[in-house]
Amino acid sequence: MSQQPPAAPAHHSAVAAVADRRRDWWRDAVIYQVYPRSFADSNGDGMGDLEGVRSRLPYLRDLGVDAVWLSPFYASPQADAGYDVADYRAVDPMFGNLLDADALIRDAHELGLRIIVDLVPNHSSDQHEWFKRALAEGPGSPLRERYHFRPGKGKNGELPPNDWESIFGGPAWTRVTEPDGTPGEWYLHLFAPEQPDFNWEHPAVGDEFRSILRFWLDMGVDGFRIDVAHGLVKADGLPDLGSRDQLKLLGNDVMPFFDQDGVHAIYRQWRRILDEYAGERIFVAEAWTPTVERTANYVRPDELHQAFNFQYLSTEWDAKELRTVIDRTLEAMRPVGAPATWVLSNHDVTRHATRFANPPGLGTQIRTAGDRGLGLRRARAATLLMLALPGSAYIYQGEELGLPDVVDLPDEVRQDPAYFRGAGQDGFRDGCRVPIPWTREGSSYGFGAGGSWLPQPASWGELSVEAQTGVPGSTLELYRTALAARRTQPDLGAGDAVEWLRASEGVLAFRRGEFVCVANTTGESVAIPAYGRVLLASGEVTEADDETKVPADTTVWFTTV
Repeated sequence: MSQQPPAAPAHHSAVAAVADRRRDWWRDAVIYQVYPRSFADSNGDGMGDLEGVRSRLPYLRDLGVDAVWLSPFYASPQADAGYDVADYRAVDPMFGNLLDADALIRDAHELGLRIIVDLVPNHSSDQHEWFKRALAEGPGSPLRERYHFRPGKGKNGELPPNDWESIFGGPAWTRVTEPDGTPGEWYLHLFAPEQPDFNWEHPAVGDEFRSILRFWLDMGVDGFRIDVAHGLVKADGLPDLGSRDQLKLLGNDVMPFFDQDGVHAIYRQWRRILDEYAGERIFVAEAWTPTVERTANYVRPDELHQAFNFQYLSTEWDAKELRTVIDRTLEAMRPVGAPATWVLSNHDVTRHATRFANPPGLGTQIRTAGDRGLGLRRARAATLLMLALPGSAYIYQGEELGLPDVVDLPDEVRQDPAYFRGAGQDGFRDGCRVPIPWTREGSSYGFGAGGSWLPQPASWGELSVEAQTGVPGSTLELYRTALAARRTQPDLGAGDAVEWLRASEGVLAFRRGEFVCVANTTGESVAIPAYGRVLLASGEVTEADDETKVPADTTVWFTTV
């Protein structure tokens, strides 16, 4: 049963007060992703929680971000780290309760921060009340129509209804045992079996999620990140895909279960609800699509505000490739009037300090540490490049510390559900989810008093917030300086274009008004014109005789005033 919300949610008029300071704040916002179980632990149980996040909000304000996006904290059996939601109106006890959520939102607004929460509308937990009743009531239950229940194929229904494969490996269907003990119908789950997909053709599903939106908007949240935003609608008849190894097709083709045109009617309805509320609340889509042009469909003026740019995230540290995806992104977003978004890491991919430490072509989930010095240099340079581009940028917790992925976690401590399925996703997402370090020493390096749910490396202390604060040239101070400059430089942030400047092979150079960014993606130092005063650099640069010498894998910001 849902927890009771705090009394008088209308007291969150602070939402409007925060937003009134700057219109269209989301167009150039820097949004920080918090993975709650790995951010800060307030009660010493080894698991991060909402009170822990609340206690660290001043750190995020001082870092210079505009908003905080929280990964799911809803009531959940945690079969997929909270992306299997049992109750969308309750906080899981491991994270706290609704009063904690209310206090976090209040404090964030007082600090000038906005709060964006995750919404998981493609599927629920198999412990959701609807699904439990659907199983208990048997075939013909009206509750089964809210999911995708189907009879199986074969003589005795022993084969799945179609050939779709789960993103986590194996069939996308699980057969149930009916109340009388006999093998029965199958249900669809594009992810884990514990995550049955909703049937968005059923009106009750849409009604429920419109109510959920209002519940959290009334609590004062500033927006929603929509998980699997591309997956809600399935092709009529659930047709066979006709191929194996379907995961290899993701991102290259429109699938019968992803990026169907029908999702856009849902988001137009949602946008009308959001626009009823003061304070410029926003929607952010996690939408894996074959092209950035199809991603743009999600951010048309009457739909969502932003969509993650996964094409950029998966681009190698290569000037030619980066310029191509930057140009294509800006061109795709311009006709719909939406800001581009830029992101380098999140809770599902290997941290970019480790991706860039390895040879190109290995994808976004990598199991080797690579050259950590090289990876950090490239990560710092990539961050300054990202923050110089027009639009909104996303930072994943810990990247401001230069954290690498933890690639050597023992098998017995891993908790990523995909790891145990032997197919589908690689299952090594735990490496980017290890709790972040706050102090040089102490239990779990300041994460909490009772250790951490995933073991932290011995090197974590020297990468901690304490170890880097006030240290010139540290990655944390680089982020703080960059975000402060982004706020004060009028030519950074919002906009939809860059002016490319002539540069040697392997070097990106562009102008935005009185600001110039140069990124050297090569392994050698390069000499470039002195475009003005050096505002910030990710490495040591040398200035002499109207030239600036930029080291390998380094980005420089100039101002011409």
